[in-house]
Amino acid sequence: MKINPANRISEVKEYYFSIKLKEIEQMKKEGKDVINLGIGNPDMPPAPEVLQELNTQSCQPTNHGYQSYIGIPELREAFTKWYKTYYHVDLNAATEVLPLIGSKEGIMHISMAFLNPGDGVLIPNPGYPTYASVSKLVEANIIPYDLKEENNWQPDLEELEKTDLSKVKLMWINYPNMPTGTPADITFFEKIIAFGKKHNILICNDNPYSFILNEKQISIMQVEGARDIAIELNSLSKSHNMAGWRIGMVAANATFIQYILRVKSNMDSGMFKPLQMAAAKALSLGPDWYKSINKAYKERRQLVLELMDLLECKYDTNQTGMFIWAKIPEKYENSGELSDEILYKANVFITPGLIFGDSGKRHIRISLCTKPETLTEAINRIKTLKS
Repeated sequence: MKINPANRISEVKEYYFSIKLKEIEQMKKEGKDVINLGIGNPDMPPAPEVLQELNTQSCQPTNHGYQSYIGIPELREAFTKWYKTYYHVDLNAATEVLPLIGSKEGIMHISMAFLNPGDGVLIPNPGYPTYASVSKLVEANIIPYDLKEENNWQPDLEELEKTDLSKVKLMWINYPNMPTGTPADITFFEKIIAFGKKHNILICNDNPYSFILNEKQISIMQVEGARDIAIELNSLSKSHNMAGWRIGMVAANATFIQYILRVKSNMDSGMFKPLQMAAAKALSLGPDWYKSINKAYKERRQLVLELMDLLECKYDTNQTGMFIWAKIPEKYENSGELSDEILYKANVFITPGLIFGDSGKRHIRISLCTKPETLTEAINRIKTLKS
């Protein structure tokens, strides 16, 4: 007898970083000191008062039961105040905000809530691989759209309108962009909202990077009428050094929130209350918090740019977020070749842009989530390799 998996499993592969991390772990077991510059995993801790809040709330004997599927009122209110303070967006805490166990969870929930098998989904290329893998899992029809450097890594909406959009139900965008680091402006969001309304396409903006090396926070919800056709995901992973805590949120109109909640309420039993209370504390932090983490990222960025120069890569100095995206020299066939060369000859892992789609095959990405001394060691290894 043989039990076969669901057909949808054959459409997706193990996540690239899951595979690569196992390879790196094996190299370490063999005695190789591998420096991993590939993943956006914040290495700095959350604010001390956030940790204290978690400890205090965890000691309360009444805080260990199941929680509401919609999150505690304190957290929903904290998200709305955060959006009002930094994005200048008014959200209804009771109906337009839904806390999530990480925004990656939200990509699945939104897809399950809105997509039927065969529905078209516009996916950025290059783009976060999860948009495509989740779309495959819900058996939607993936329609890649190219992001090009000459168009500032933004979709060419006029070119898209020359194609058949009649079966497209949803479009994923991600600004500030990952992997390219391109920030958005309100004019771009206005155009994308008008595009969504014209073609009856749900616009989903994934927005976890807006506080990292970015002076002005922008939300797609700032656009008049955006709530009619748009959803925004956000997260505390990057902005508050809380990646492992798995705390995100989705903002949308009340009807969309209810659709998403129908999925979510059948998949989890709420977040641990002390985590929610600590998240609310994190969201109340003032501008000094963001200045402190960005000071560290600025120092690291200079070192990463030095490393990129050693690799003879070209880059835009106006990037935001916690990565540097750069174009590789012509001597390499693709970014995978350069990445493997550095990994196997210098024991330094950098992310090949090809994992984000065909449009990234001539680019690499390096994370800023590495201590300066480790980045300096990586630079020295590359210098030795190049000498």
